[in-house]
Parts: sequence; structure tokens; C-alpha cells
Amino acid sequence: MASSEYLQNALYQIQEKSPLVRPLDIPDNTCDRQVPSVQPPITSTPPDEQLYTNDSYGRRRPSPQFIRQHFLREGRLREDQALAILRQATDVLSAEANVLKVKSPVTVVGDIHGQYYDLMKVFEVGGDINETNYLFLGDYVDRGCFGIECLLYLYVLKLWYPDRILLMRGNHECRHLTEYFTFKRECLHKYSQTIYDACIESFCALPVAGLLDGKFFCVHGGISPELNTIADIDHLHRFQEPGSSGLLCDLLWADPIPNFGHENEQTAHGPGVPSGTLWERNGVRGCSYFFTYEAVVQFLERNELLGIIRGHEAQDAGYVMFRRTPKKKFPSVITVFSAPNYLDIYHNRAAVLKYANKNITIRQYHARPHPYWLPNFMDAFTWSLPFVGDKIVEMLLAVLRVCSEEELDESSSEEEETARGSGAVVAPSSLASRRDEIRRKILVVGKMQRLFQLMREESENATELSTDGEELGGLNAIGQRVGQDALGVQGNQIRRYIHSFEDARRFDVANERLPEAQPIPTSYPLVPVPSMRTPLQAHFQRAWASGASTPTGSGENEDGDDDGSAGGRGSQPPGAWPGTMEELVKRVLDVDESGGVVGQLAERIASGRKLPGTRKPRPLKRHETA
Repeated sequence: MASSEYLQNALYQIQEKSPLVRPLDIPDNTCDRQVPSVQPPITSTPPDEQLYTNDSYGRRRPSPQFIRQHFLREGRLREDQALAILRQATDVLSAEANVLKVKSPVTVVGDIHGQYYDLMKVFEVGGDINETNYLFLGDYVDRGCFGIECLLYLYVLKLWYPDRILLMRGNHECRHLTEYFTFKRECLHKYSQTIYDACIESFCALPVAGLLDGKFFCVHGGISPELNTIADIDHLHRFQEPGSSGLLCDLLWADPIPNFGHENEQTAHGPGVPSGTLWERNGVRGCSYFFTYEAVVQFLERNELLGIIRGHEAQDAGYVMFRRTPKKKFPSVITVFSAPNYLDIYHNRAAVLKYANKNITIRQYHARPHPYWLPNFMDAFTWSLPFVGDKIVEMLLAVLRVCSEEELDESSSEEEETARGSGAVVAPSSLASRRDEIRRKILVVGKMQRLFQLMREESENATELSTDGEELGGLNAIGQRVGQDALGVQGNQIRRYIHSFEDARRFDVANERLPEAQPIPTSYPLVPVPSMRTPLQAHFQRAWASGASTPTGSGENEDGDDDGSAGGRGSQPPGAWPGTMEELVKRVLDVDESGGVVGQLAERIASGRKLPGTRKPRPLKRHETA
């Protein structure tokens, strides 16, 4: 009987007894794709004959049409091909001025953040490149999983349409943030360090501002106390890594002050700023300034402009128009954000701004489906290692745990009587050495179990969203559900507790800041990218503040006893909690596990065995078998 007929017959008999079982649908060909409409990824790089084509001037350029389809199917280029695109684009960008002169009709695009499949939607709603210009406000990379695809495709378009595709710099186009977030790791995974360095070089060549029809000031972040007229930007040296202060920093990082346009009024969060205030330190970003409505009005009047068009901030509707100016009655600031469903969790719409014939039109759109990447660009096998290891160690302990915890406390009277009856003489030092050796081996199993549990939690909680237990009402500092209703893996999924755009924005606010220092590089493949380590580090800091002396956050040592010091802190000084995964792993493996079930199990096995050759095998009892 054929195997399929056998399975169908067996399933039929089971279904007779249990009507809830559905018939087994055995495919005719097991090699077919489960979702035929989804094309398989491209696994080969294209030859030069397929990649390049000639433009109208006979110059050899990468084909935008081919690149678009190639990247849609997750294809990659050879390193020399990608490097050629980056270097040619850098040359073109370097020749442009600090302030781009943009002419209408134009489509203004906000932050993209590595969402390549949504970038394709931008060109559908924004209009034909041959009929309209495109002005991108920056932030092409980081946080999304397709930053290098976005960058290479836009650079290819720039090579073909240098006067129609206009690219500006965002705050994420720098080495500092791309090392902190995901873009550097993406480049290393998909290409190499050489490609990443070429990307950084191209970022420094990007212009930093734009002037649309001489009426609108276009910038990624905002204005600056050092910016009086547009001419001030012309004297700026842009070919450098942005600092944490100064004009270049403000152009990339500044924001409208909260309650912009009504900042002098009392709010639920406190009193407003005094009248006449132009600038406030930007505590959310950790650098630059908040600019007020009055500062914008003065800037626009000095430069005879209508308004400011910027990106830099996620918006639920994809855009927001702020208070109108007193004279021109036009929105003083317009923020555009073009990454729909930001981080796959914001559930926001995206928008582009179209300006033509002195009219502004906002086009909104939703996110498109895209291929899934595991955190940290891990492969499925590497990502599953801590889960598999945790289960294997559990099985080892289950095999060793042949008796209950109560039985572990009982003495080995039978073994001792048998040893005395055999007349064997065992040296106390040899027996103690043997016991210590066996005990250490068993404790290694226990330590490995704790290590795999820790790594598993890291894989489960890999997210860039920084959480606070009070805000989540039942989640601890690393995103784990606490309390009686904790449900293991499901309880660790922060996405379950984000129901609105404001929820996501509140939990993500820690990643809006300028990183103060670069974390120590890691060699562990399971360690999340630096921006994902913030929740873990916050957990350690809170644990220390609360008097915890173990990675689990308790105030006891692993043997169950208090360390004897005030507050349960032991001898650990402030800041002793590990800031990286490597330090945490070392701490886990160095913890003394003399107590607990594992320690009792090790002591029980060690005390119940003797050195080989010291006695004869004991006789079988009535209830035992050979």
C-alpha cells in the first residue's frame, strides 16, 4: 500500500473516533513552495552584462529597473559592483552645494529607515520621475532591515537623474548611529567592512539643506541658534562626522518644542516656557535644541520664506502641519514621515508632500509586506541554539534527577552499609577528591542551564523598544511579564502591550537620543545590536538600586542565603553589574551554585559512589534486575 494511502486510511480511523481531526492534505509534490505567489529569493549575483546598461549619452550605468526587481527578490550585488555605485554617487554628491536649489513640481519624502518595499510605494504615489523631482529629507538607513538596498537603489537613481533625484543628509547618515543601530551589522552581514566604509564616505558628501522654489526651507531636523540666514549654511564644512553640538548637529537633530505654537500656555506636564523664548535644550534627543514658534517666525521673516519642511519625527498620520504664521497664514512647519508601520510596530501611515503649481498635496499610504529577518541578522539555526541548548540541559538534569528533593536530603545509608560489608578501605582524601570531581561536573550542567536560559531570554526579548515596568503595568525592565499571569515566551513579547502609536512612541523614546558612548564590540552572535542592549542594562541598574545581588534580581546568593551586607548588596560596588552580554555570561559561569537542587543532586551522586576498584559490586536486591 502506498504511503499516502496508508496515512489517509490511518487518519480516517482516527477521525472516526475524534471528529475534530481534519483530513490530511498530502501535496502531490513536496518540493513546491507553500505560497506560490511569493517568489524565491535570488541566490546569485548578477553578471555585469545584466546589471549595466547605457544611458542616453552612451555612459555605462547600473540599470534602475533591474536593480529594483533584483532587490525586491532579496538579491545582492558583487562587492565590486556595489562599491562602484557608492563611489560614483559620492562623486556626484560631492559636487553639489550645501543647500540644494529645488524646483517644483517636486515630491518631498521623509524618513525611509531601511524600508525598501515601502520605498517602492513612494515612487508609485509620488509620480513619474520624468515628470516630477524628488527631494529626500534623509534617514535612509538604520532600524529597518533593508537599508543597504534603499541606499544603493537611490544612488543608482541619482546617477541616472542627478537633477531630479535630490538627496539630503539625515541624523542617521553617520558612523556614530549606524554602529549603534543596525546598518553597520547589515552591511557586514550582506557585504563587507569595505562597503560600510564607502557608505560612511558617501554620507559625508550629502547636502544638508534645500531651498524649494525660494519659498520653503527643507531640512531633516530643524533650525539653529547659529543660523541667521541661508547663506550661513553655505560656509558650513559638511564633509565630516556630525558632532554633538553646532550648526550641522542642529540641522540634523533639532525639533519643534512640545506644544509648538502654544508653548507659553500651561499644560498637564507643567508650566509653559516664558514668552520670548526661542530655544530650549532638547532633552529628548540628548543634543541640539527645541525651537519655538517665535524662533521659526523670526527665521522665516529674516529669510523671506513661507515655511519649513522637515522629517526626523514619526507621525501617526505620516505628516503634521503646525501653527500658521501671523502674516502669510501658511503652516510655519510641516513634518513629513515616509516609513509606514515604523519598526513593524507603530501602525502609522506614511506620507509624501507634493508641491506643484503653488499647491501642496499630501499623499498617504500604508505599509507593504516584506521578508522577515531575525533580530541581529541571525540565521534560524544560530537563533535557535539557546532554545535547543536549554532543552538539552533540562533533559540532562531530568536524567540525573532520579529522586525527589526530599530524597536528596536523605543519607546514603544503603551505600555506606554495603561499603562497610565489603571490607573495602577507601582513603578519605581520595574519596573527597572523587566527590569534588563529580560534584563539579554536575554543577557545570547546572551553570550551562542557567547560561542557556539567559541567552534564550536575550533572543526572546531582542527588541529596540525600551520598556519600563510601571508603564507596561506588569512588565519588568527587560520586557518580561511578571506576576502570576506570566506566560513564558508570550509574556516576553512587548508587542502585545502596544496598542497605539503613542504606546510605541513612548516605549521607543530611549532610542531617539544621541548615544553618549559606543558600547564594547561583541563577538557573541546571539547578542542583540547595541541599541537593543538598553533594556538589559536598565534592568541591571534597577536591580542594583533595589539591592539585588544576582542577575535574577533577587537579594540572595545562589545558595539561598543573604550575603550578610546591608541591603543585600554584598561587596559589589555601584556599576558592577555587567554592561555587556560577555560580562554577564562570565558572571553566570562564576556564580557559586553550592546550594539548590543542582548542588544537592551533585552532592548526592558524589557521596553515593566510590573510586573504581575499591570494592566489589554490591549484590542485587529482590526488587532489582540485572
